[in-house]
Amino acid sequence: MRLHDLKPRPGAKHRKKRLGQGESSGRGKTSGRGGKGQSARSGSSIRIGFEGGQMPLIRRIPKRGFNNKRFKIVVVPVNLSDLNVFEAGSVVDLVALEQAGLTNGTFDSVKILGHGELTQKLTVRANAFSETARAAIEKLGGTAEVIS
Repeated sequence: MRLHDLKPRPGAKHRKKRLGQGESSGRGKTSGRGGKGQSARSGSSIRIGFEGGQMPLIRRIPKRGFNNKRFKIVVVPVNLSDLNVFEAGSVVDLVALEQAGLTNGTFDSVKILGHGELTQKLTVRANAFSETARAAIEKLGGTAEVIS
């Protein structure tokens, strides 16, 4: 194969829309720009929400009420099957989870969930445990410690 043999994959190339090629083309006369006005002119582009200088709707409506967003508590879920990356008998805490790539970003707490199957005895320290996760960890002889 040589450079002149390279072709784009089928369906990757589209024909350019040919505007202004007569009425029967479906893109004739005004070429899909409607009639007159700012958006019909060449070089025209107006930002989203712009209303021609009129006070935009988003600034006209009153901003009232309470929003809980800043008080939201972010809980990162970690499944039992994810804990199998650790060696048997090791202590799994928040730092170990982060180093293993199981948690990332900013969060307030980590909860261990019972999805999947744990294969080795571990000491797991997290902010919260589901009942099934706690039972599965203790069934193998490990401990589930809640930290605040």
